[in-house]
Amino acid sequence: MSGAAELFSLKGRNAFVTGASGHLGRTMSRALGSAGAHLILNGRNEAKLKAFAEELSAENISSEIAAFDIMDEEAVAALFAKMDSDARPLHVIINNAYTGRAAPWSEATPDDFATAFQSGVTAAFNITKAAHPSLSRADGVASVINIASMYGHIAPDPKIYGDTGLNSPPHYNAAKGGLIQLTRHLATHLAPDGIRVNAISPGPFPTEGIQAEQPDFMERLAAKTALGRIGAPGELAGPALFLASDASSFVTGINLPVDGGWSTW
Repeated sequence: MSGAAELFSLKGRNAFVTGASGHLGRTMSRALGSAGAHLILNGRNEAKLKAFAEELSAENISSEIAAFDIMDEEAVAALFAKMDSDARPLHVIINNAYTGRAAPWSEATPDDFATAFQSGVTAAFNITKAAHPSLSRADGVASVINIASMYGHIAPDPKIYGDTGLNSPPHYNAAKGGLIQLTRHLATHLAPDGIRVNAISPGPFPTEGIQAEQPDFMERLAAKTALGRIGAPGELAGPALFLASDASSFVTGINLPVDGGWSTW
């Protein structure tokens, strides 16, 4: 294996990915698996996870399923207690899953904020805390990657959303901002254990369905980026692999925007 390939290799490592079968989770899971990691695929829909695992198997990517809601603290604790009892190391966590209702600021409720923070911040903390014994067994190469959003550090521009109904809701923005700050906090506290903690803040990565239904909105989104286009899910593969691998061995506590230059204006 060449020097560059070795830097990005995850051969022999275990990676736990939440929201693994979703729009962006699939890309990041596949990137880690293609680099040699054994994947622990998490999500609420067991059938979707099984179908995705079968796809990965056909690509010679090793995986197993852990189907549960990340807001279920008992299920989180049970998975990582089993890993701990098996003395099984965990090398990578990608906290990607999020649950929240889309609503304009005028219709957002306290319950919306509670759900957004529970799924987007508290669950990431609980997972990292419960996995700490297994992360500590990773011989100083453990990496936790929190998937935030550009709207965790900048505000959405209401003019580009118009009447699409796709407005970024206030509870989402607040939760993603909290996740970025949690990332910094955990990075400083877990560094002595050789555990790196970083965030990725994706920009405009609309699903294919939204792209087909909202072509005018896609043009407005694209125009907001310095590169003049929206992102393709595969463009998160490189950043995720970089932060998961030894290529970023001296990187911790950062928030990496992957937004086509949106947040540089």
